[in-house]
Amino acid sequence: MSDVIDADGHLVEGMSFMAEALARFGEHMRLEPDEESGVALYIEGRRYPQSSGPGRGVSTQHSTCHERGIDPSTVAGVLADAGREGIGTMVLYPSLALGVPGFRDLTFARGFADHYNHFAASWCAESKGRLRAVAVVPLEDVDASVEMLTTARDLGLVGVCVPPALRERNLDHPDLERFWAAAADLELPIGVHGAPGLHLPKLGVERFTNYVQVHCVSFPFDQMTAMTSLVSGGVLERHPRLRVAFLEAGIGWLPFFLDRLDEHYAKRGDWIADGWKRPPREYLARGQIYATCEPDESLLPAACAILGAEHVMYASDYPHWDSEFPESARPIRERADLGDAARASVLGGSARAFYGLG
Repeated sequence: MSDVIDADGHLVEGMSFMAEALARFGEHMRLEPDEESGVALYIEGRRYPQSSGPGRGVSTQHSTCHERGIDPSTVAGVLADAGREGIGTMVLYPSLALGVPGFRDLTFARGFADHYNHFAASWCAESKGRLRAVAVVPLEDVDASVEMLTTARDLGLVGVCVPPALRERNLDHPDLERFWAAAADLELPIGVHGAPGLHLPKLGVERFTNYVQVHCVSFPFDQMTAMTSLVSGGVLERHPRLRVAFLEAGIGWLPFFLDRLDEHYAKRGDWIADGWKRPPREYLARGQIYATCEPDESLLPAACAILGAEHVMYASDYPHWDSEFPESARPIRERADLGDAARASVLGGSARAFYGLG
């Protein structure tokens, strides 16, 4: 079996998941006829994905790369697709359930997150270890999120997905300290994952109503916002065993942004009370910061050299439209500008360490 580990693929919540969710949470969810897609999902009165206005998302019929012969609807289909790529293990993040932290009714958010986590664990169990999933939590409800971490670990989930920010709180807000402490104690790594159109906080995309422009801006802005909070706000300092991955923004932004954070730490770091206590690169050096790359990024070799390839992870983004699937791993395998050790780290070693896959 291949040693390649996909650090960020996606589980598509299919009809069985949706049917049960609609039956359990019908007070909060409904389907309506839709001229463009045939049927549209509304949660708490808001369309998912958001189809117009600032920060809009992409319609479901255009969100995936189905034209390339993929089948994300079943475990067997995903495993067959992974086999085409030579992927041994896929770590799967949610699709619709990425929006859970944006749900307004916190009791509903907790119930939906619990429904998803049990579904994801059961779904992946059919793969005999080749498919692994991360948990979602209703992070606006810190108490519930802390309680759900132990269940997530017991279910065999290998990490926890969080948004780049909450509605009125950043990730370094004091309210979240118990959550970070619990995640560190349970050795559950954190994957920061944005999602345009799923009613999460809009970070920079409020100026754009065209989905292509939203998509260009949202992911790097999301990750820079999250990293600023977690690094300068002292979360990584206070929780040295906490591992965080910044996902789906490529890797080229990270050397630049670490330089920028380092400069601000050196010149005005003491202006942040109870924040960082060391240059940001030291959090990288002690194994707390990871990020995923795009397979054909021109800056990938430079980023590996600057950051250390052990902090860089391959991610397919399967089955989304902007994935290179089923050719997402090949460019990394064949790049002449990556050494063998760096290639091995990017294609599997880094993800194995981050997720604790053994």
